[in-house]
Amino acid sequence: MARRIGITSTIPIEVVYAAGSTVIDLNNVFADSQASLSLVERAERRGFPESSCSWIKGIYSEAHASKVDAVIAVLQGDCSNTHALMETLEMEGLETIPFLYPYDRDRDFLELQMRKLCSTFEVERSRVDETKRRFDRIRERVEEIDRLTWQEARVSGFENHLFQISCSDMKGDPAGFEREVEDFLAGAGERKPAEGDLRLGYLGIPPIISGIYEFVESQGARVVFNELQRQFRMAGKTDDIVDQYLEYTYPYHIRFRLEDIKREIERRRLDGVIHYVQAFCFRQIEDMIIRKELDLPVLTIEGNRPGRIDVRTKIRIEAFLDMLRAR
Repeated sequence: MARRIGITSTIPIEVVYAAGSTVIDLNNVFADSQASLSLVERAERRGFPESSCSWIKGIYSEAHASKVDAVIAVLQGDCSNTHALMETLEMEGLETIPFLYPYDRDRDFLELQMRKLCSTFEVERSRVDETKRRFDRIRERVEEIDRLTWQEARVSGFENHLFQISCSDMKGDPAGFEREVEDFLAGAGERKPAEGDLRLGYLGIPPIISGIYEFVESQGARVVFNELQRQFRMAGKTDDIVDQYLEYTYPYHIRFRLEDIKREIERRRLDGVIHYVQAFCFRQIEDMIIRKELDLPVLTIEGNRPGRIDVRTKIRIEAFLDMLRAR
C-alpha cells in the first residue's frame, strides 16, 4: 500500500512518487478545507500561540486530519517556524523527514539533499528522472493554462492559481490531475475572451483569505500573473532535476525572485501588482524590498486567519484600481 507523505512546502515530489508513495501538500488541503478556520483553532487549543502564523497552525492540524504516514518538512528555504512544527509533530509520534534548500543556490548542496531524499525513499535516480519526464508533460499543459490567462484572457486569475498551485503535489493523483487539466483545456480554448482594462500581478504566497481574485475581476481588472504559483509548477525548463529545483526561485535569496518578477512584469505588460503577506511571517519584511525594486505600483494586502475578503480590503483594492486608471 502506497504511503501518504505530507509536505510543508514544495519539495522534489518526483522522488516520492518514483518510490511508489503519494504526496499531499498540506498547505493546499488546508486552504481548500471548509473547516480551515477550525483547523487553526484546533492548533491553538493544543497550545500554539495566537500570535503565530495561521498557515503553520493549519498545517499542523491538517497533518493529523489527513492521516499522513510521514511529513517532509522544508527546514531551510521556507518558514522559520517549520523547525518547531517538525519537533512538535515528532514528539506526537509522526515521522518527519527534513529537506533543506541552500540559501545561496549552491548546486552541490542541493545535489546532496536530493541524494539523501532518494536514499530515504530507497529509489534509484533513473526512476526519479523518468518520473520527472512524466511530470514535465503535465506541467507543460498547465503552462498552456497560464498562457490562455495572460495572452488570450480565456482563463481567470483564480483558475490559473488553482491549476498552477496543484502542481506542488499533482493533487495526490498525477494521472487524475492530468485528465483534469486536459478536460479543462478542452473547454477553456473555446471560451470568449474576458474583458478587463487593467492587467495585474499577484506576488507572494497564496492567500489564506478567499475572494481576492473574484473581487478584482468584478472591478474590471484581471490577474494575469501568479508569481509563486507559477514557480510551484516549475516554470524553468531543465533536463536535470537538480537544475529544475535550482531554477525554482522561492527558497533562495529574494534577488532571484525579483529577476523573475521583473521579466514577467515586462512580458505580461502589467499595470500594477498585489503583494500578499501573511501576518506573523518573516517574509513581511521583504515587502520593503519589493516596493523599492519594482517600477510600478504595489498594493500590499495582509492576511491573518482563514475567511472571506473583508470590506476594508475591498475598499483598498478599489482605490488601487482607481489610481491605476488615473495613471
